Amino acid sequence: MNRNQVLLLSGALTGTAAVGYAQMSGYSAADLLRTSSGRSFIQVLNFLEQNYLYEVDRDAVMRGAIQGALGALDDEFTYYEEPADNEIDAANLEGEFYGIGVVLEGDRSGKGVRVGTVYQGGAASAAGVRMGDVFLEVDGKDVRSTSTNDLVKLVRGKPGTPVTVTFSRSGTPYTVTMKRKAVSNVSVETAVLDGSVGYIALTSFYNKRASEQFRAAVQEMKARGVTHLILDLRDNGGGLLNAGVDVADQFMQKGPIVSLQQKDGRSRLYGEAGASAGDYQGKLVVLVNRNSASASEVVSGALQDVKRATVIGEKTFGKGVAQAVLNTADGGRAAIVNSEWVTPNGRHINKEGILPDILVKDTRFPIPLNFAGSGVKPGTELTLVVDGQEVKAKADSDGVFRYIGDYPHRERSAVQGQATVDLESDRQLRAALEYFRTGSVSKDLQMTAEEAKKERESAHEKDGEETQELPQPAPGQSAPPPAPAPTQP
Repeated sequence: MNRNQVLLLSGALTGTAAVGYAQMSGYSAADLLRTSSGRSFIQVLNFLEQNYLYEVDRDAVMRGAIQGALGALDDEFTYYEEPADNEIDAANLEGEFYGIGVVLEGDRSGKGVRVGTVYQGGAASAAGVRMGDVFLEVDGKDVRSTSTNDLVKLVRGKPGTPVTVTFSRSGTPYTVTMKRKAVSNVSVETAVLDGSVGYIALTSFYNKRASEQFRAAVQEMKARGVTHLILDLRDNGGGLLNAGVDVADQFMQKGPIVSLQQKDGRSRLYGEAGASAGDYQGKLVVLVNRNSASASEVVSGALQDVKRATVIGEKTFGKGVAQAVLNTADGGRAAIVNSEWVTPNGRHINKEGILPDILVKDTRFPIPLNFAGSGVKPGTELTLVVDGQEVKAKADSDGVFRYIGDYPHRERSAVQGQATVDLESDRQLRAALEYFRTGSVSKDLQMTAEEAKKERESAHEKDGEETQELPQPAPGQSAPPPAPAPTQP
């Protein structure tokens, strides 16, 4: 593989920052005074300090200024992450942290958190915590309205330190004290399906151990006699680009994987495949959906270009840019879009996405019923009949009523790295198995002609995530919003 461009994408952060500084003359206090906008900035800060009614949190003001500066670029992938959030993401990136060993799931509003999965061997498992338990308090702090990200900050901590959590189970509260233990960030899940068909789900590239874990999974498949392999990149929002290159390289014998194009317009090779004894050379299908982004698109785009795999699913997200990173003096992190990546055949997929070879809808998590309205008396109870079933909603003090149905719970194995699949609900997975058996996918599994037409014409509608050696921005939401991403504390 070519690693001549490591300073831009997968090298040390200090090197990346140095490249950024080499491309600009720099800013200083003196530079600010030379422009009217700079002098205005200092004027406002002084005016605030001298006249604001309340005490000024200078750190908060400065961080807000950084966010405002980057936000003025109107670029969703150029951002500043505050120190507390950066600390969590840095632990995720390293692949290990200290917590209680559960997966957290938030509700659709982002408030209120429940236990999605309890991993065997973790502190929560030993304490009797179960899937579906709802967090009420952490060390005496009420967390019933706390976001998932903020709850992670409370639950994680130093190894061996205690954390006391009050949960609710079926409406009954209970309290347990647990000692934080090491939790591995496992990004790869495996299974062997029908006959000799292997299945590897890669959930994130934002993990320095992802390449190592994936390589071990491929060797496991080969050892178990797998001759047909399904690579599942659905809902994988990306991460480290070098990890994406490593994954693609395990299926390719030679040729470019991805190139980078900066503002000078020149494309420079970043990743190139080379033959290795550990490579998998059997039949390959890649599954993607609308949430497959960035590094996932690097892999699926390269394998599609060189006709190494058949891509099945939905049009991918379309994030074809990468960021350079600067670790800031306050412990935060700034990410700046600095290049666009290009597939082996020269495709630019930013805001376009990868169109699968065979279009099949992701049917695992159907969008639940939701509605809202107003204009009734406060406290009015409404009953709607939908498909023969009654749905109830109650108006608030302003006469506003709303109903938001629950998203189906995603089943995960209590054993990290062990995949859980549901062929009955998963049309794309059934399509992959059928393709291996017959060489084609039946019309009843594929999108209709109308759906396929919309898919080809669909515009970029959602936020995505991708990064080089840095954390990703929080995924945005479209209407209706997706189920909140689970988090491990």
